Amino acid sequence: MRHPIDPKVDCVFKALLGAESNRDLLIHFLNAVLGAELSRPIVAVEILNPYNEKEFLDDKLTVVDIKARDATGQLFQVEIQLLNHRDLPARILYGWAALYRGQIKEGESYRKLRPTYAIWLLGQTLLPEVPAYAHEFRLRDRHGRVFLDHGGIWLLELSKFAADAVETEQQRWLKFFNEAERLDEDALPAWMQTQEMRRAMNTLKAFSEQEHAYHAYQARQDYLREQQSIQLEFDDLRAEVEQARADVDQERAAKDQARADAEQERAAKEQARADAEQERAAKDEALAEIERLKRLLADQPEPSDPETRQ
Repeated sequence: MRHPIDPKVDCVFKALLGAESNRDLLIHFLNAVLGAELSRPIVAVEILNPYNEKEFLDDKLTVVDIKARDATGQLFQVEIQLLNHRDLPARILYGWAALYRGQIKEGESYRKLRPTYAIWLLGQTLLPEVPAYAHEFRLRDRHGRVFLDHGGIWLLELSKFAADAVETEQQRWLKFFNEAERLDEDALPAWMQTQEMRRAMNTLKAFSEQEHAYHAYQARQDYLREQQSIQLEFDDLRAEVEQARADVDQERAAKDQARADAEQERAAKEQARADAEQERAAKDEALAEIERLKRLLADQPEPSDPETRQ
């Protein structure tokens, strides 16, 4: 290729899997990712929002996800997200819910609802505490019992995927998205020697060799870089704000602790003062009792001499 093309750039991604001419690639990708989840392999799909080259070249391509429906009515959403943000999980769930809900109109039966699958390829790690790169989320309880088997959300974290050998078609696709930009089309590795991968490389080649398409691709890539810079700057600012908030909270906690310590010290002094007062009162009471006893003894008549009495 004349220019290296990254298939993870959203406009290229949609051309790969969302163009009518690449419908077979989408079918292959869906079967590769969903695999045994489906009761039978997908053989045909209708792309509901197909890639439009004219919209892309006019820089009007704003909807970059891919939506499709198979012959049984099942719905599929495929999207790539290179940058994470705090609300991404909510956005992913909202997108799935909107697609699922959009199947019926007001007054229509819920029986028309069909399984809906959202597949997200993520450029950055979203679940750092989990070592696996592939995740399936469905409506289940804590015992694993499915509430309603109507699809779910599949997340594929490209940042975690690092397989040298390809064992499944899903791994082949993930390896393609991670490495295709660096491949030499005239010396493709063995794992790329399939009909689907060669067609995918041809899509990248079209972006590379058509100057108008490549310039538009570059503009999109520059936009994504700017978005990444803005996101990183925002993350830094948020980290600074959170650190400042933590410092304020820590200072407030220290002041509260100092105040509590002072209150405790004051209470201890007051208790000591009260104990001293109580001890003084006890001593005064004891002295008073001693004086009383002395007076009683002094008032007693002295006993007479027995010899005198005889």
